Amino acid sequence: MTYRVGVDIGGTFTDFALFTEGSGIVGIHKRLTTPRDPSRAVIEGLQDLLTDSGVALADVQAVVHGTTLVTNAVIERRGAPTGMLVTQGFRDILDMRRERRYDLYDLTPGFPDPLVPRALRREVDERILFDGSVERAVDLEEAKSGVAELVTDHDIRALAVCFINSYLNPTHELAVRDAIQVAFPDLFVSTSAEVFPHWREFERWTTATANAFTQPVLDRYLRHIERELGALGFTGRITMMASNGGMVTPDTARRFPVRMMESGPAAGALMSARHGTALDLPDVLSFDMGGTTAKGALVRAGSPLRTYELEVARVHEFKPGSGVPIKIPVIDMIEIGAGGGSIAEIDGRGMIRVGPRSAGADPGPACYGQRGEAATLTDANVVLGYLDPNFFLGGEMRLDPRASERAIASHVADPLDVSVVRAAWGIHETINEDVARAFRVHAAERGFDYRGCTMIAFGGSGPIHAHSIAAKLKVPRVIFPPAAGVMSALGLLVCPLSFDVARSNLTFVDALGDDWYERHSRPLADEAVGLIRAAGVAAANVTIIHRLDIRYQGQGFEIEVTLPNEADPVVMRDAIPDAFGARYQEIFAIPGLDERLEIVNWKVEARAPEPKDSGMPAFLGVETGERAARKRNRRAYFPEADDFFDCPAHDRYTLVPGDAVEGPALIEERESTCLLGIGATARVDERYNLVVDLTKGT
Repeated sequence: MTYRVGVDIGGTFTDFALFTEGSGIVGIHKRLTTPRDPSRAVIEGLQDLLTDSGVALADVQAVVHGTTLVTNAVIERRGAPTGMLVTQGFRDILDMRRERRYDLYDLTPGFPDPLVPRALRREVDERILFDGSVERAVDLEEAKSGVAELVTDHDIRALAVCFINSYLNPTHELAVRDAIQVAFPDLFVSTSAEVFPHWREFERWTTATANAFTQPVLDRYLRHIERELGALGFTGRITMMASNGGMVTPDTARRFPVRMMESGPAAGALMSARHGTALDLPDVLSFDMGGTTAKGALVRAGSPLRTYELEVARVHEFKPGSGVPIKIPVIDMIEIGAGGGSIAEIDGRGMIRVGPRSAGADPGPACYGQRGEAATLTDANVVLGYLDPNFFLGGEMRLDPRASERAIASHVADPLDVSVVRAAWGIHETINEDVARAFRVHAAERGFDYRGCTMIAFGGSGPIHAHSIAAKLKVPRVIFPPAAGVMSALGLLVCPLSFDVARSNLTFVDALGDDWYERHSRPLADEAVGLIRAAGVAAANVTIIHRLDIRYQGQGFEIEVTLPNEADPVVMRDAIPDAFGARYQEIFAIPGLDERLEIVNWKVEARAPEPKDSGMPAFLGVETGERAARKRNRRAYFPEADDFFDCPAHDRYTLVPGDAVEGPALIEERESTCLLGIGATARVDERYNLVVDLTKGT
């Protein structure tokens, strides 16, 4: 029997799931992340998971991996010293940015510093014009001289090559790349035309610099993982989750580490969509709250919404434009600095503020007993009775409730002159309001009416907060899947190999000839399919999806349109106007205009078949005779009564389809705890999900 393992590295915990096609989910595991060396938690956790499950590493066919390593390297500026080559006269593009303020009334807005400071940028004499023609050939000797100076004087380990208009004609960037790799073979080189050939140079260059900045970091991490697993006897395949929801090989990840941003959270959103499809729920609100952040994604018609831009390292969390823009295909998610480790403090107005600063895994919340002194959300949930100090991680990690009380008293309760319990509830409720507000804004900006959809809640902290947040949003139903605490790791196991390629090239639709596919889409399809075939997938098993960004002539923004999967390129071309018109009316609720259509970006996604799964989590079943003995009570705070209740705490592993749990109640599993408010009822469906209907209770 062969097995696959999903591993998701978060800011606080690293999650594991062991799966086989014969039996479904065999085992799960959760342990603290090791921030100084994330691979240590991966190796140690994998060994514990396999030992507990009685599985040999030699029987593991694949390790599927998601990580926030790349994102954190950019946010915390822990990448490699990186240089940059730019077209002569364009050295200051990264500092000029878009030349607009993200806050209309702030005359001195702050921005994150560029990943490559001005002192590490060198100009090269070359020029490609707006139509892709060459005005001045590139001076390779000047380029090599500039890099030599950067290597000698600044000890750079990575280089971003960013020339103007290279998205149309990449020959100069590629020539410099080849020359630099010969002269400096140990230098990591990224070209903007390879990373993401987008027509707006600021976004294209920030993406290329982020790719170069993180290449040595990810390469070092992957080499260590491969070496350690090999030494333990692993002979299977390692794949990594990309931000678009697909898997890539380690070689592809090394070339494009920037594509690994949001890799773990993307898996959770895809698993939410998969649950929604299985339950015939096409529209879903995916809510993932872990130890460091909360993530929300919108699923429409069975697929998570996608975008091609995200921002990291924002100066202001909820202000678009205040961060580093990254142009990559990504599941469209909102990220909120709200997790179990989020630090609570009193702001300048005398109000409780929770996050975005986090205690992380080291030292962690005060109750972890690792010298942490800050008051966190986890500490508040311990004080309120929602977390059992003796059953955290199934009892493997004991929590110290007295440390939680001291931290909350010192940092929140005493400054506000309130009781520790009131302060703890204030921390808990502040997070609920922050998440609900973020969801409202995110959904409104995308025209998504969540009031008729279902929330799927997961993550180590998500099930504690989901019921209250859903009630604030007036979402009619909440579903807590089995193994909710490690659902992103499970999502890694159901994602196929996939890769997106996109290129800007302004072209009018009515100017497309019969050879349009060979000129514009065939090169992109060949590149995407080639990367999938390099992983051992037969060409006949690769699905190609074509998308276009189209606008009316004169407009400043475009709409993504998915083309019908037709074998005849002429038929596909003729379907473009109708496809755009239907999408335009769907978004704006008005008929299309009688204007000329212009294609801005050409996109191709190559996708391998999805992995098979049995759908039934085998680890949940227990004997009926054990069920009553595994229930217990615990005192927990409920605001409706402004008091503690002697609240039943149910062992989720004893619940079977058809069971119902009345609130107030706590439903515990090893990795997470589900909190039901007064009047709520959770029923267990045939797939072992806990389903709470908010239309029948509060």
